[in-house]
Amino acid sequence: MNSKKSAKIVGVLFLLAAVTAVIGLNLYDPILKGPDYLITGSKHANQVIAGALMELMLVVSAVGTATTMFPLLRQYNETIALWHVCFRFLEAIIITVGVISVLSLLTLSQEFVAAAAPDPSSFHSSGIILKAIHDWTFMLGPLFMLGINTVMYSYIFYKTRLVPRFISILGMTGAASVFVCSLFVMFGVFPQISFWGAILAVPVAANEMILAVWLIVKGFNENAIATISTKRKGEAAI
Repeated sequence: MNSKKSAKIVGVLFLLAAVTAVIGLNLYDPILKGPDYLITGSKHANQVIAGALMELMLVVSAVGTATTMFPLLRQYNETIALWHVCFRFLEAIIITVGVISVLSLLTLSQEFVAAAAPDPSSFHSSGIILKAIHDWTFMLGPLFMLGINTVMYSYIFYKTRLVPRFISILGMTGAASVFVCSLFVMFGVFPQISFWGAILAVPVAANEMILAVWLIVKGFNENAIATISTKRKGEAAI
């Protein structure tokens, strides 16, 4: 696959990841929000399942960006490139666990509605656990792991000039911001869905959108690719 085609694929996957993440979270509202989630979840089963499909598309997009960029990133630093793929896969696994928890919560809701005389306390206890699993995976995947992944590919982009350096700097800034946000959320300073959570997530979101558009329109810097390739050949000859 040539670099221009790779760039377009990566750009499209970044855009797809952003869109599906937002849509998926909004579609989960009936099952994750409100005190009557055990009833409203079952009533909006198709909507919840659609949200799960959106998040599964996010998983595919995350894995796709890492594996498509790997052949290019490894030419500069194979270790960091391999770390990026591994941590991106881990991010995808964490998000998938969150999807499973939401679908399990939907099943719990359907069982609650179907039961002739359900015991609300037992159902709510199970519901609290499943919601907690989703909340933790939602923090660890799109925040904690995202920060680690973004700083790795942004660092290589910065060193190689595969994309303009302002994009790489924004990426590393966004990575640090979203990673700090994950720590604040983890220690209960503020909730993930909050004003400060949104503010700290803006830089990394802006980086992904700008990077996606740049890759689709301009692609990777061909001169930088040629320089990296020449350097690799020289090292191999030695």
